[in-house]
Amino acid sequence: MKIVAFIPARFHSKRFEGKPLALIAGKPMIQHVYQRSKESPELDEVYVATDDRRIYTCVIEFGGQAIMTDESHLSGTDRIAEATEKINLEDRDIVVNIQGDQPIFQPSIISDLIRPLIEDPKTPMSTIMCEIKDDQELYDTNNVKVAVDKNGYALYFSRLPIPFDRDQEPKTIHYKHLGFYVYRKEFLLKFTKLSYGVLERAEKLEQLRALEHGYRIKVVETVFDSIEVDTPEDIKIVEQKLPN
Repeated sequence: MKIVAFIPARFHSKRFEGKPLALIAGKPMIQHVYQRSKESPELDEVYVATDDRRIYTCVIEFGGQAIMTDESHLSGTDRIAEATEKINLEDRDIVVNIQGDQPIFQPSIISDLIRPLIEDPKTPMSTIMCEIKDDQELYDTNNVKVAVDKNGYALYFSRLPIPFDRDQEPKTIHYKHLGFYVYRKEFLLKFTKLSYGVLERAEKLEQLRALEHGYRIKVVETVFDSIEVDTPEDIKIVEQKLPN
């Protein structure tokens, strides 16, 4: 069984055109993400999956591996599903979806993410969360929140605070979803063929598709948050947090 990571990357973005190639401390953001991914000892290979020749060339030039994919994909999940077919992964191989706009993520979270699928062959999919400690994050709709059951399986994902704390109890803990995923290849391909659901259309969160169709998502807790780069202004924030 192989464990292979894919970093979906597209050039065109409404909020930040050419984001994967934006320089952070002199290196393209996609290079930061790729090199952090390579620090995970469990990964057999790491690929960037892209539809843009400029991104592909950049990855090859810094010594990484890249796969060209179709331009028509609506999500990074669809893009990596095509990439898994191009390198002929087996159905039971494990696929890691690493976010291309989180250039300073902690590599150890990949180990945490993979573990549920290694320990339980019936687990089709896992993701990760961290505790929210800043009220600004809690009410920011760009930060996705998740509620889980007592066994760590997702109950729901939302852009609004969940659970809603009616009595404003200070002990209520909220969790932010970080957007990294791990799938078995056979489930990944099945997932991309599932019909869109009411919840996914409302929240614009594709992981809700799995829940609406009755599939379970294991959610692992980490103490490591990860900063997303959504706009050019976020670059300075990331550069300030880079290790010296």
